[in-house]
Amino acid sequence: IQRTHPAPSPGDTSSPQFRTAIPGSPPSPIPSPPLRRSVGPRASDLWRRGGGNGDLTADDPMLLLRRATSSSPHLSSASRFKRASGGLALSRPSSGASSPSSSGVGGGTLGIHVFRCPDAVGIVAKITECIASRGGNIHGVDVFVPQDKPIFYSRTEFVFDPASWPRETMNIDFFNLKKLFNADKSMVRVPEIDPKFKIAILASKQDHCLVDVLHGWQDGRFPVHINCVISNHKRAPNTHVMRFLERNGIPYRYLPTAPGNKREEEILDLVEDTDFLVLARYMQILSGRFLECYGKDIVNIHHGLLPSFKGGNPSKQAYDEGVKLIGATSHFVTEELDEGPIIEQMVERVSHRDNLLSFVQKSENLEKQCLAKAINSYCELRVLPYEVKKTVVF
Repeated sequence: IQRTHPAPSPGDTSSPQFRTAIPGSPPSPIPSPPLRRSVGPRASDLWRRGGGNGDLTADDPMLLLRRATSSSPHLSSASRFKRASGGLALSRPSSGASSPSSSGVGGGTLGIHVFRCPDAVGIVAKITECIASRGGNIHGVDVFVPQDKPIFYSRTEFVFDPASWPRETMNIDFFNLKKLFNADKSMVRVPEIDPKFKIAILASKQDHCLVDVLHGWQDGRFPVHINCVISNHKRAPNTHVMRFLERNGIPYRYLPTAPGNKREEEILDLVEDTDFLVLARYMQILSGRFLECYGKDIVNIHHGLLPSFKGGNPSKQAYDEGVKLIGATSHFVTEELDEGPIIEQMVERVSHRDNLLSFVQKSENLEKQCLAKAINSYCELRVLPYEVKKTVVF
């Protein structure tokens, strides 16, 4: 477990001091931040689920955290602390691998809980106490508190026995925790038990991102159910995409668009029963009315490194500017074109030896990777809205 505080200003002797745990011994507790109140940004409908239980106690938060995780084989006994500029962060050393999405983690079933609320003393303690009281073990904890706003963000992975902690009881426990801390975001997910996220994919003529998502779904890389694929570009029956969709029973709807008719009403009817949408190079601008009526998150891939090179043909824009790095950006869709909160970005170096074709080829490879990472991060509850145009990605 790593816990970091903002770096103190020169001469500031009031900030918490850097402490390093001696291997084999428990870390010294660090004072928790004082109670502060704030109101976070508007919550997405998807987060209006989840919750916890119990009242605040005088127990030390880090002591409770160690108590809850002491028997977990996934946490090193030699916990370590470090400083970082950007807020408070608590996490376990990461191997870089994605979190598991099924049972067999530490001998139990995996659960994921995410939380956002006004910062206060004892939040981590109560989350871990809630899990430990039901026989669960902490597998990983990530915490973030911005320097300039007292808002607490966390993501917790834990393992538990469903026979000892039924899914309905878990919802009640975390809901009580939500009420206790006046949280505006609280969600718990058990990938093995809960239904997969239902998505629809919107695409246009270029299908490299669509094909990659379909193959990733087939290989089990994405924990989603694809309700349908919608496109404003007609595809011949014998193409790879059409054969794949037919073979796997995924409906395909061709909805040609025109400047005065974006077919948004028909799209809304088709995607009504989805949890979020994926725009796999869908080259149409969705109206504010569509976004309001849909009311859920929409993940887009932009073939450029935002906020530079917005709009159409960003590869040519970058080539004409002689850039030395090109990239791809996955972001949430908002009414302002290419202005939504960024989820993931990937880059690759280019040089004067590259031509426009090689720019496009490198960009397409980045787009596939970037969109795949964004979908998985979203499904693993790693993405939390942060202010108006930012995200916390654990």
